[in-house]
Amino acid sequence: MESCPRKEVENFKEKLVEENFYLVTESGEQGRVPVLLLRLKDTAPKRKPVIVLLHRSYAFKEWLRPLLEAYASRGYISVAIDSRYHGERARNKTTYIDALKLSWRNGDTMPFIFDTVWDLIKLGDYLRAREDVDPSRIGITGESLGGMHAWFAAFVDTRYSVVVPIIGVQGFRWAIDNNIWQARVNSIKPLFEEARIDLGKSEIDAEVVEKVWDKIAPGMASQFDAPYSVPLIAPRPLLLLNGAKDHRCPTPGLQEAVSRAANAYEEAGSAEKFMFVAEPGVFHRMTANMVKQASDWFDRFL
Repeated sequence: MESCPRKEVENFKEKLVEENFYLVTESGEQGRVPVLLLRLKDTAPKRKPVIVLLHRSYAFKEWLRPLLEAYASRGYISVAIDSRYHGERARNKTTYIDALKLSWRNGDTMPFIFDTVWDLIKLGDYLRAREDVDPSRIGITGESLGGMHAWFAAFVDTRYSVVVPIIGVQGFRWAIDNNIWQARVNSIKPLFEEARIDLGKSEIDAEVVEKVWDKIAPGMASQFDAPYSVPLIAPRPLLLLNGAKDHRCPTPGLQEAVSRAANAYEEAGSAEKFMFVAEPGVFHRMTANMVKQASDWFDRFL
């Protein structure tokens, strides 16, 4: 994260304004969203571009502070939230894995993707209402789980005008059909073990995986999967960043989504606004190069 370009600002710490507040998106404890916003003190009435940054699994909004400060130094308003059951939203005894298991049992919450996406829609409402925000220039990015949140939030909410998911986009249906779901499953394995037992299976298999996705995030391995949802981001600028050896987001499983997206951008006359980069030799990791590419993309289009 330290590789994100920064602008040298005299007395930066004194000029940096930090806002910590809560955004209520629905009733209940998880509907109280902790928000961290950084901006430079500016007396001139000027609407600024925004970058929303989203953390990976088991991290929290403050973990992103190096990126938040780097973007703020360059004149952006930078924003991070704790996703559901992370950071301040994990203070009670319910862990992220507990929430996923509860979703499997009851199906009344969608903590893997959809609940946090709802929070991001409401965050969009809040940002557009701020007098210092340019509502036409709101970018969104995230790493791993945060990349998934950025991807899904962008395809359902066009107010996110520039989009950079980092190691977050994958073909869920392709992984099931090609038996390459193990790395993703292992990242939240206790959930799948519980489902395996409930389904009377001796081991986790493709049927278990499909049933879990259908329960905790309905449509994620079908109509909302990458080949169908990623092209819907067109013609807004979209940069997909992956590792070429990423087992959780395998690049062969993205070929259809990338092809369809490229066609959508071509048809919209915006081919230059879409790019897919698979960094050679890189597994499931956000690299310094990815951070720099994301920063350049936002500078170019925001």
